[in-house]
Amino acid sequence: QVQLVESGRGGLVQPGGSLNLSCTASGSLASRVVLDWYRQAPGKEREFVARVTVSGSPTYGDAVKGRFTISRDLHKHTAYLQMTNLKPEDTGVYFCHGLYRLSDFWGQGTQVTVSS
Repeated sequence: QVQLVESGRGGLVQPGGSLNLSCTASGSLASRVVLDWYRQAPGKEREFVARVTVSGSPTYGDAVKGRFTISRDLHKHTAYLQMTNLKPEDTGVYFCHGLYRLSDFWGQGTQVTVSS
């Protein structure tokens, strides 16, 4: 199984600012899970943000392309999400997600608020 622990300074940031989040996987499948970030704003459905495969290949949601960067440290089983040029519409709870075959796992969520 996999446990996902999110860390990094979430919280309040002004528009145009930056934040970094990280997600560390542990457990027997930690080296095998695809790691994603999703976010959910109040009253809205959960939205795909970015994905990094086991080999480190990234994919981004349309809303964050060109502004967010996802990377992965294979030895530390950690995915990093660098968020730049943040906009108010980026506000939400950011969840780390792990997928291995048909099993998926979720982190605890980190609140990110972009507001002046």
